[in-house]
Amino acid sequence: MPPKPRFGSVITAMVTPFASDLSIDFDQVDVLVNHLADHGSQGIVVCGTTGESATLSDEEKVALYARVKKAVGNRVKVIAGTGCNDTAATVTLTRQAEAAGVDGALLVAPYYNKPPQEGLYQHFGTVAKATSLPIMVYNVPGRTAINISASTVCRLSADFENIVAVKEASKDMEQIAEIAAGTKNFEIYSGDDGTTLPIMALGGVGVVSVTSHVAGDEIALMTAKFAQGDLDGARCLHLKSLPLTQALFAFTSPIPVKTALEELGILKTAYFRLPLVQATPDQKTVLRAKLGLAPR
Repeated sequence: MPPKPRFGSVITAMVTPFASDLSIDFDQVDVLVNHLADHGSQGIVVCGTTGESATLSDEEKVALYARVKKAVGNRVKVIAGTGCNDTAATVTLTRQAEAAGVDGALLVAPYYNKPPQEGLYQHFGTVAKATSLPIMVYNVPGRTAINISASTVCRLSADFENIVAVKEASKDMEQIAEIAAGTKNFEIYSGDDGTTLPIMALGGVGVVSVTSHVAGDEIALMTAKFAQGDLDGARCLHLKSLPLTQALFAFTSPIPVKTALEELGILKTAYFRLPLVQATPDQKTVLRAKLGLAPR
């Protein structure tokens, strides 16, 4: 069997629970974190896209890093989403996350300003030199409007020893294969639940998952079966999970998954900060059916 990935094979990109006044509901944070740790998650990303990071202040983010780390202790790895499109601000927040005791940092590609590949290289390299945390680079062109090329990822891996992984949400299998071929001791994670098994077949080690909020044990079993060489078993579980994954991305994420957590009773409520909004009644009806719940 291959060695275990440093952050685990199933990392959940955690939603951020809000109270009715849209402040962070830290009691529900504790509930959710313990649910994830008990159901397949070996790592948790705090303040990623799924955590509505765009609407959180830096002070809120640091408070969340510390609270999640306190709640899980050493049971799972805590990876802080610290990236933004301002390199200096990313450095500051990453240092604050390190002081909060997290186990790693997730750095999204700078969005909106669309830097060239050299700018991406210098951005990630500057942050890497400013922290001792292991860093996972996050490539999600659909959100950022910029793709981190395979050659840039390989260059970063070679030049910075604490750039140790990439979360790949480009769905470009040729690019992912190039990263696998061009790096050593570097870990590739799927950034989309629907591409987990294909990426693992190319040398990936797991997934930064949304579906694991509600099906973490099944996803953990799937990745374990693959690592053990049970390809048929892994394939069956992957295909079985696809309808649920599709339902959780049927409209703007993280609206479906946070709504699912409420419908399942894992969270008391599913509040969102604008510009995200509540799921419609029709959307909830479809989602409940995919979750195996009776219609209301």
